[in-house]
Amino acid sequence: MTTRWMVGAVLAAGLALAGCADSGSTPPSESGGTPVTLHPSPGPSSGPSGPPGGAPTPPSDPTANPAPPTTPPRGGAAPSGTTTLSGTVQAGVEPNCVLLDGYLLVGGPRDVITAGARVTVVGEVRADLMTTCQQGIPFQVQSATRS
Repeated sequence: MTTRWMVGAVLAAGLALAGCADSGSTPPSESGGTPVTLHPSPGPSSGPSGPPGGAPTPPSDPTANPAPPTTPPRGGAAPSGTTTLSGTVQAGVEPNCVLLDGYLLVGGPRDVITAGARVTVVGEVRADLMTTCQQGIPFQVQSATRS
């Protein structure tokens, strides 16, 4: 009796998971906007394409060609190693986010690094650092002084 119950439970779970399989598109969003699909739609073509024998071509992987890296605010190559920046600190669009010449200042003494203050900061660019500030290239501050 217990074996039949277990088989039934496993079959029910399998059917439930099969219903969740990816159909190639995303469900409509809760906001009512147009959903975004992960697979590009085939464009118009003048004839068959893909491998011989009529087999469909697998969709391209959108992560195969990542976006180009963020360029430094002033153009040219991003500074590497310890760097000194000077200028007037600006408030970011998010709370507690401050910028200097397009660089997001991460860390450092917040009593010195305040919006509107003219400062000199020493640190290094950390383009690999994730933040919640939504703007600027992260710059890890090692020291800061008012100028």
